[in-house]
Amino acid sequence: MPKQKPKSRAAARTAAQKKSIRKIAGVSSARKPVNAKHRKPKRPDVSTAKRARPKQRIAISHHRDEDFKPDGLRAYAVYRDLGIAEASRGLARAHVIRLVGPCDPAEVSKLHFHDVEFQMVYVLKGWVKTYMEGQGETLMKQGSAWTQPPRIKHLIMDYSDDVELLEVILPADFKTVELATG
Repeated sequence: MPKQKPKSRAAARTAAQKKSIRKIAGVSSARKPVNAKHRKPKRPDVSTAKRARPKQRIAISHHRDEDFKPDGLRAYAVYRDLGIAEASRGLARAHVIRLVGPCDPAEVSKLHFHDVEFQMVYVLKGWVKTYMEGQGETLMKQGSAWTQPPRIKHLIMDYSDDVELLEVILPADFKTVELATG
């Protein structure tokens, strides 16, 4: 049976849209059953898949100078933990870091990497000059942000006496490896 022509432009547009939707959805216009043997296997929908993640709780942290402690990775820094590690049950860590000035390159500029899944740094105040493998030297100022891919070799070269950084890392507990410089 020959196809009938739509009577108006609107009807033609609707017919074309239906045909396009069928094509995207993989529905044949002839409405033939698709042989199950030739179907592509469905990929699981990641957005709805159950993940084995611990239950999280709310974490609220208000700025207090007395919360900055010298209990972090580096001796030349003080850290204000934001409570994310505990609230996320180890999924992530977030802290504000104040690098203590003046910068001493002999202590600070040591090539290293972190065994992490994700790391992001945002400059809240001041500036910091970094080196990252494949990127080179970069001056980061207030408002600058960057990510460091897992295990990227990097170091801090210099920083202002008033620098404050927000750092977010996944997972909360990770290993840092200092590399020997030749």
